[in-house]
Amino acid sequence: MLNFAGLKRRLRRDNPRWVVLLIDVCIVCGCYLFSHFAINSFRGSFELEMMFKKAPLILTVYFLCFIWYGTYKGIVRQTGIRDAVRVFKVVWTAMVILMVITAATRALFEKGTVAGDYLRMSYALLFMHAFFTMVSLVAARIFYRTLYEAFFFRKRKQVAVLIFGASRPGLMALSLLRDDVRVKYSVVSYVEDKSSRIGKRIGGLKIYCLEAIDQEFVDEHHIEQVIIAVENNDPERLQHVSEVFENLGLEIKIMPPASTLLNAGGQRQIRALKIEDLLGRETIKLDNPAVQREMKGKVILVTGAAGSIGSELARQIASQRYESLILLDQAESALYDLQQTLKAADISKVHFVVGNVRDKKFMESIFDQFKPKLVFHAAAYKHVPLMEHNPYEAILTNVVGTQTVADLAMKYKATKFVMVSTDKAVNPTNVMGATKRAAEIYVNSCNDISDTNFIITRFGNVLGSNGSVIPLFERQMEAGGPLTLTHPDITRYFMTIPEACQLVQEAGVMGKGGEIFVFDMGKSVKIMELAKRMIRLKGYRYPEDMDIQITGLRPGEKIYEELLANNENTIKTHHPKIMIANVNREDIPTRRMILDKLCTSIMRMDRQEVNPIELVRMLKKVVPEFVSKNSVYEILDNQQSFSTTE
Repeated sequence: MLNFAGLKRRLRRDNPRWVVLLIDVCIVCGCYLFSHFAINSFRGSFELEMMFKKAPLILTVYFLCFIWYGTYKGIVRQTGIRDAVRVFKVVWTAMVILMVITAATRALFEKGTVAGDYLRMSYALLFMHAFFTMVSLVAARIFYRTLYEAFFFRKRKQVAVLIFGASRPGLMALSLLRDDVRVKYSVVSYVEDKSSRIGKRIGGLKIYCLEAIDQEFVDEHHIEQVIIAVENNDPERLQHVSEVFENLGLEIKIMPPASTLLNAGGQRQIRALKIEDLLGRETIKLDNPAVQREMKGKVILVTGAAGSIGSELARQIASQRYESLILLDQAESALYDLQQTLKAADISKVHFVVGNVRDKKFMESIFDQFKPKLVFHAAAYKHVPLMEHNPYEAILTNVVGTQTVADLAMKYKATKFVMVSTDKAVNPTNVMGATKRAAEIYVNSCNDISDTNFIITRFGNVLGSNGSVIPLFERQMEAGGPLTLTHPDITRYFMTIPEACQLVQEAGVMGKGGEIFVFDMGKSVKIMELAKRMIRLKGYRYPEDMDIQITGLRPGEKIYEELLANNENTIKTHHPKIMIANVNREDIPTRRMILDKLCTSIMRMDRQEVNPIELVRMLKKVVPEFVSKNSVYEILDNQQSFSTTE
């Protein structure tokens, strides 16, 4: 009885190279015997002794060619087209060598001599032997691979797919799908939106136009997935194509462009289409050599280094040639995680510091020890509903913490101070946004009284950051839904974490002091549409499989975000996507005085005696444009309006 368990164990092993080489030599020998018999059968004679005399030469030549090309080194069960090409080279190289030897022997030696008997071959025999050897070597490898897959992948899930992109990336996607050992993919056809390719064939598969792929076509071929494989992932094109396939209920995957993967040092792979791929605008790319020059030989401090922005900023800066990099955050576990991701950097020049920007004595010890020349201030509380209920903590971190770091930057003569702000600081409707605007005001005021250049960067929501809407929706889908949305008309501006961190560094180079840098972030995104797209991208139907529940606006939440206040406009820079906000600087000295009083008062307060209403009242004096929405603090705006009317 056949021992299948033992055979499976044998197949799973990678056979020693000498075994593969020995089998290949045996195949060469067998094909030689067959070819010799076939050729001599036509002549009516079969000289066995002469055949054995000539066999050593053939085996030696093929053996040396196997060694030279290394065909025996490949893993046989993963045989592909490259292995077949290598076998082809071996066989025809050996045949040419043998024909050259034969031609030389015929010219130099007579029949009946030792050389004439051992080295003289039939050209027809050599050609036939080469043909059968090539076919047999490739067939043996395919047979082994088929046998291996039959044993181990009989129960592979079968999935019918389409490939969008009938070009080189599409062919690569086809190869990757066929090599997948977990799922047996059946590629139905290619799809294109370029008329010049429609109706042709690539990789043996017909190319259909995008408009031809309808629900009937999908149902007829039982298609479940589509792979987008194009070299230039233009966002507008990608958005249009993905919408077509989403409406057909297909799961969409993408193969990132080679340029992206080469820059990241990765390998070509197919992954699920992410919502980041569908920003609806070109990714903003900054490649300014001045960034490297600015950071070269400098001591750099990053506060809030364990946060979403801070950690990516730290990773990008870690690749520069700085003198020393201080990464500071109060979140010990998150800072440890960052430490583990920076193992590739020169760890002796990176200092991980657990501490709080609100602790003035501690922060002074850090500035006194390291004396940083570049300060990137990303430490802040940012969650709107939480800060609405905790104004004391919001002011203490976002305002007092910024004041502490800014004052120390001036005292220890830092060259530049770059603050990370938010679009919620524009016409704020919540405590968090108001504290960030107050911090902007303080930083702006510092620029007028010191040699340190104080710069602010302001941008919208960051995709994938802690607490952002994308991870929330993903968690809700994993839990089976529904997705929760506060208002059906709510919109937001979005950018990626790398984009945000590039802006911060670029601002550090471009800034001369007093500027607020903003990005041209394209059109704002309607969150309801974003949620529906995420549902479709996961292969669900809205609302049949996954619904969206409207929960109502949270305290302090805006329906629409802004990048500029009503009385602000922009100034162009050298980069078309980066602008400088022409900020209203009226009453900056007066506001600074009120801010100083606010910070002094809150530092003297007993946490148990804090009155949130009074704190927010003081904050509104610093930021007059702060008008609360859907919040208990609306009473303060009503009182102010009433007193003004009186």
